[in-house]
Amino acid sequence: MPSNTPVTPLVPKEGWHVMHLFYHVDHSAWSLLGEDEKRLAKTKLTELVQEIRATPDTHLLIFAVATPKADIGFMLLTPDLHVATAYEKQLTLSLGPDILTPVYSYLSQTERSEYTTTSEQYAAETLIGEKGLTEGSPEFVAALKEFDDRMAHYLKHRLYPVLPDWPAICFYPMSKRRSGNDNWYSLDFKQRAELMSGHARVGRTYSGRILQLITGSTGLDEYEWGVTLLAKDTIDIKAIVYEMRFDEVSARYAEFGDFYIGMQLPLDELFRRVCL
Repeated sequence: MPSNTPVTPLVPKEGWHVMHLFYHVDHSAWSLLGEDEKRLAKTKLTELVQEIRATPDTHLLIFAVATPKADIGFMLLTPDLHVATAYEKQLTLSLGPDILTPVYSYLSQTERSEYTTTSEQYAAETLIGEKGLTEGSPEFVAALKEFDDRMAHYLKHRLYPVLPDWPAICFYPMSKRRSGNDNWYSLDFKQRAELMSGHARVGRTYSGRILQLITGSTGLDEYEWGVTLLAKDTIDIKAIVYEMRFDEVSARYAEFGDFYIGMQLPLDELFRRVCL
């Protein structure tokens, strides 16, 4: 993106910025355009998508929204907030100044989980405490290396994800409740970690069916996290959200925003789907 004045990048120490963007199509304004203008507008958006996806460390998901809450959705991941904002403005105007109307947006960052088991905890609690291995033994060393490799892969996915083109996408924001006896932040760390470990066990049963990305938004938007679920079948989205509602972390301590369901599509099919 050319700029006359250099701008200092606004990049977090780790992770990427994430924008979820939802738009309505103004079909009245679209109908006033001639065929050549419509073709040029769609070409402009197509070229912009190609430019965004060619930007280093940047990913863009595009989807048709399944209900009248919105028509088109984008999920943009990129390190620099300046780049994210510039692309957001260009996407908004890509089909013309009056065609795409923003109806909802959400800003967050990819982040590591504060409840992730450390190497020291795994060694003491699992390898020694549960499996009875001797520290320093070949079995202990091999098991600890396998754990460290697995956690390094997990952390890389959390901070720098590559999201698949699975057809179904769900986004919703959430916060932890802070009221009376149900104040998540009045619990000590050990209590919170134990509760989150049970929550994570439920999530792992959906491996291969659901890819979940939790992004942090405390201080960035109205909720504390954004949750993105990718799936091959909407029944798996329904099932994991339903099952987790019974877990104490959700049942007692979670507050949810609106849910947005979309379908990832190639641009030419997306244009047909939203009647452009």
